Amino acid sequence: MDFAENTGLLLKALRFSADKHRNQRRKDNAQSPYINHPIEVVQLLWEVGGVRDNDILLAAILHDTIEDTETRSEDIREVFGEVVMALVMEVTDDKSLPKAERKRLQIETAPHKSHGAKLIKLADKSCNVRNLVTTPPKDWSMERRQEYLLWTEKVVAGLRGTNPALEEYYDQEITSGKMLLGIE
Repeated sequence: MDFAENTGLLLKALRFSADKHRNQRRKDNAQSPYINHPIEVVQLLWEVGGVRDNDILLAAILHDTIEDTETRSEDIREVFGEVVMALVMEVTDDKSLPKAERKRLQIETAPHKSHGAKLIKLADKSCNVRNLVTTPPKDWSMERRQEYLLWTEKVVAGLRGTNPALEEYYDQEITSGKMLLGIE
């Protein structure tokens, strides 16, 4: 696939994700548009991680559509293909499970994910850590924020060895976050 085709698919994925998340807001005080998050994840993969695999970039843009909207895996497969759909499914939590179980499964399954899914998860957790520190959810207590940071460390431990630049970025964010939130 050439540059123009890849660019066209990336733009299509941005539009698809923006449409699916159109009524969603982040949990920060400003209630930022949710689409900012997938854009941030794909930008981190591109700029810091040096990721150039179009399927991974497409899946990063779409990574929360199944989990957080009415999107079906078939919708993604139809428009973006089997590989992208498989990556999105691999990073999607099963919302029918209790939250504690979903969090446990993220830790347990992280080491067994494909390389592409690990990249997306690593970028996603990095963005979440940065946002938790700089623009935290308005109703999250300090304790909940601290617990989230510590939990991400357990997930990321299973993603190590995937991309040194992304891992270093995460390490900087988690170190800064722990300092700011008073975690020893």
